[in-house]
Amino acid sequence: MRDNQRPVSLPRNELKPGAAYALQRAAGEITGAGGHSRSPPSFATSGGRSGTGNQRATRWLSAAGRCRAIDDRASQASDLRNSAKIWPVGWEALAQWGEDVARIEPLADGPAHDLWSVRVNGLIAVGRLGARSDPDLAWETELLQYLDREGLTVPLPIPTADGRLFAEGLMVMTYVEGGPPETEGDWRRVADTLRQLHRLTQGWPQRPGWRSSTDLLQAVTGTKIDLGAMPPEGVARCRAAWTRLVGRQTCVVHGDPNPGNVRMTASRVALIDWDESHVDVPDLDLVLPHNAAGLDNGAHDIAAQASAAWEAAVCWDDEYAVRRLAEVRAI
Repeated sequence: MRDNQRPVSLPRNELKPGAAYALQRAAGEITGAGGHSRSPPSFATSGGRSGTGNQRATRWLSAAGRCRAIDDRASQASDLRNSAKIWPVGWEALAQWGEDVARIEPLADGPAHDLWSVRVNGLIAVGRLGARSDPDLAWETELLQYLDREGLTVPLPIPTADGRLFAEGLMVMTYVEGGPPETEGDWRRVADTLRQLHRLTQGWPQRPGWRSSTDLLQAVTGTKIDLGAMPPEGVARCRAAWTRLVGRQTCVVHGDPNPGNVRMTASRVALIDWDESHVDVPDLDLVLPHNAAGLDNGAHDIAAQASAAWEAAVCWDDEYAVRRLAEVRAI
């Protein structure tokens, strides 16, 4: 039932305008407009205010059974919130999305962010709380809106009651339904979607505070990376792998196209969790199971070594990072 999608069932006349619009988008009554400029945007930094882009932040893709279960938990969470008026630290910002909001259940938790399913104006969405700067979040929200206009399926930022796309480190996004890739054919579809992302974002500006892999041949730090914390021999190995990318064209890369960040149906491939997206060499996204991107042996080796080096650096120094560094060949 991958394509049996519908929004949470609530009467339209009981929804606020933005929520009613979301139901129309999810039901296919309103489609994304074409013909928009493909030029990289100039990013807002004051809480991510946006005009027409806000209307696009309202597409829910959710299966009926999951929505009913989550909606039940949302009602319970809302009852608790309304009676206690107590929010965990940081999550009080969710109140800026209106009065009918509730945090429901955790989806993931890591060093970069705290991810929960939430209810906003009667609809199920995803809330992500982190410590990213306003320029960083503005870059991400502008990117997601642009990709949606160009036809990719991505989670869209849902605006606050006063029109901001994020507030105090919190982003609320549409929930995207689907399952992970399972077959070689599925992964080929993922590769096609990633290449579409890469084509659409050539010449895109770098995410504020981030560095590309080739930038790190000279730079030492960049957002989640601190090469100074790694053993010097490990840094030398990573830089040797990244040197092989010098001179390549760059674009936006998703940064983490693992099965958990892909939501597939029979008719489309969606990419979620854009927390590590930035501008880099596209082959870093294309080290996929079954070599689904069809890289030749030389290109695959270059990409695999550079990707292992990147993941070692960005995750240092947990067990996964140590394991990935071990895959990077010594000089």
